[in-house]
Amino acid sequence: MGRLGFSYIGAVWLAMLLVPNLLWARHMPQGCTAQGENRALVLLERLGQAAVTCCALVFTDFNLRPWSPWSLWLAGSLLLMLLYELWWIRYFRSPRRLEDLYDSSLLGIPVPGAVLPVAAFLLLGIYGRVLWMLLAAALLGVGHIGVHWGHRQTLRAHKNTPGQNRP
Repeated sequence: MGRLGFSYIGAVWLAMLLVPNLLWARHMPQGCTAQGENRALVLLERLGQAAVTCCALVFTDFNLRPWSPWSLWLAGSLLLMLLYELWWIRYFRSPRRLEDLYDSSLLGIPVPGAVLPVAAFLLLGIYGRVLWMLLAAALLGVGHIGVHWGHRQTLRAHKNTPGQNRP
């Protein structure tokens, strides 16, 4: 269920999540707004963000343990976080358009800026055997991926409508 205490692994994962997002806030693409976002999905996203942050920091079950086959869950989670960082590097090297943010894929993964960190925290929850993290990541996934998917669909709809400007 989870042992309370500080998780340095959770803190590292959160830093890997936070740093590129802070950089993005300074280099947002033109036209990037929250306009038209589904309020229910945004609420789920915010609740999931808060819950994942709390879980990542307060359960020691995510910290390193002696190697076992179960450690592959942590390795998978780390791989997903590294792919997330790679996606951000690709975004910052791009022209930084909305398409680069929402309508790109990485290794066939759609909306990787939303999918990769959610999947990483799900695997972290499995590694730590912390039900609360699994629930928090699922909540975050519904909201965060849903919001990003909505932006992607809006972009594609505007792109396919002749004579329309992008949002």
